[in-house]
Amino acid sequence: MTITTGDALPGATFLEIGAEGPQPVSLGEKMKGRKIVVFAVPGAYTGVCTTAHVPSFIRTKDEFAEKGVAEIVCVAVNDPFVMKAWGESTGASEAGITMLADPEAAFTQAIGMDFTAPPAGLINRSKRYAMLVDDGVVKVLHVEESPGTCEASAGEGLLAAL
Repeated sequence: MTITTGDALPGATFLEIGAEGPQPVSLGEKMKGRKIVVFAVPGAYTGVCTTAHVPSFIRTKDEFAEKGVAEIVCVAVNDPFVMKAWGESTGASEAGITMLADPEAAFTQAIGMDFTAPPAGLINRSKRYAMLVDDGVVKVLHVEESPGTCEASAGEGLLAAL
């Protein structure tokens, strides 16, 4: 089943690198009583993800905050070491965007956002999407038709829908 507007997101545990190494991060705790943005990319360090998607949320972070968004979370089916390095190299971490790894694609599959594109070397990855979540419920969801497109799911595209 693919997640849609009005659905509650399932509980999920992601990974991020902390002072002691990889540590679990509960999506349920991040969502509880808060308005957050979750956006996902097909892969860290890939073209459009690096040059368009992440930068769009860096540019719009303050505007989301003005609309009551407490946190912006980037999710990718990568390991937490890659997500940490990618967050540092793009400036996302410095900008305050939370970079979380879904290494086994458990969350991605649970919400029906997985895809595979062998010619591009993308196996069991996430579709490109962005959503506004309020206390665990999806209020706005924008999913790109193609993993190489970043329009509706860009920071500006999601912001325009709020």
